[in-house]
Amino acid sequence: MGGLFSDVTDTIFLDKEVLEEEYQPDEILEREEEIDEYKAAFKDVLFGRNPSNVMLYGKAGVGKTAVTRYVLEELQTETDQREAADDLYVHRHNCNGDTMFSAVRTLVNGLLPSGSASFPKKGLSTADALEEFYSQLDRLGGTHLVVLDEIDHLQDANELLYELPRARANDYIAEARIGVIGISNNYTFRQRLSAKVQDALKEEEISFSTYDANELRAILHDRAEKALSDDSYSDSAIAKAAAVAGRDTGSARQAIDLLRKGAEIAEQNDEPMVEDDHIGLAREAVKRGRLQDKIEDQSLHARLVLEAVARLDHVGETPARSKEIMKMYRRVAAKRAEEPLTTLKSIQNHLSDLYMLGFLLRREENEGRKGGSYHEYDLDMDPDVVFEVCDELDEEEAV
Repeated sequence: MGGLFSDVTDTIFLDKEVLEEEYQPDEILEREEEIDEYKAAFKDVLFGRNPSNVMLYGKAGVGKTAVTRYVLEELQTETDQREAADDLYVHRHNCNGDTMFSAVRTLVNGLLPSGSASFPKKGLSTADALEEFYSQLDRLGGTHLVVLDEIDHLQDANELLYELPRARANDYIAEARIGVIGISNNYTFRQRLSAKVQDALKEEEISFSTYDANELRAILHDRAEKALSDDSYSDSAIAKAAAVAGRDTGSARQAIDLLRKGAEIAEQNDEPMVEDDHIGLAREAVKRGRLQDKIEDQSLHARLVLEAVARLDHVGETPARSKEIMKMYRRVAAKRAEEPLTTLKSIQNHLSDLYMLGFLLRREENEGRKGGSYHEYDLDMDPDVVFEVCDELDEEEAV
């Protein structure tokens, strides 16, 4: 007698992992120009010289992290083969919600010799953490590239980006060289850095544009050939997934998610081929899932501000000015047992970021001499998604 799962077979998927977010392709398609810019930025590493600092900008899903991983793996392979090149070490860290101390502490712990005690969470200062970081860099020597993903979410980004590029010039390190790679979804991030930080960085900027439908179609065909069985998908379905994603976000991640979800729907319905209708059905599920991911990626107070706008939207009180949003934000923070930000400017900064990221709509009003100009904000998504995700995160953090 067969068990519950005895009749389960893979009729469509050949290698489903190819359609998962963590999959790293051997070849990066449709990003040749950005790869060439990266290659030029790190040429000096091959000759034992100081690496450039690099800042990457672009929306989520446009290949920033995948290209970075690909380029650095190629750079590692090449430095291993060149006598003139120093040993290369790559340190990756996601800065979402971090302070400078917690970010440096994580980097330190990644450098400590096996068996060493971890750098403590409490009792020492950021200066202590930096001192230990530099000590570990010099212990190893070589070239160190520090990849700071979501750098715009680091609370003390100005301080860290001023400190690291100047470490060798300030004699904090003598045996090692260091370069910073910052990755951000926020195109306005650099404008917030102080003039002295911008001067210290002297970074190369690489901007990742969104993909168009033709580029997404090429990416999807490549993934489909590896992930799906022969004759299990139509060219029309590939084209539709590419067109939808190109129109919505220009994100390869969305396009790939549409193809994966469409294939799952076809398989669940015992249908042998992914067709246009399956992509259409997949669209809403993927859209909701991506919105959830985007909300989860935001810092705590950005989420609280977003929830405040969602609550105003839910009761029909949007568009709303930042002052009204701040009042609701304080109520939301109290409900979540969080200490609220105290300045209107900080709320306005979060509102501006949420608008840039596509969560909010914004319009400018002008009342002339009487009231001057100001912005009003409205929610550009389903408020129920915001409530569900915020409640889930609240429950997870309470555990």
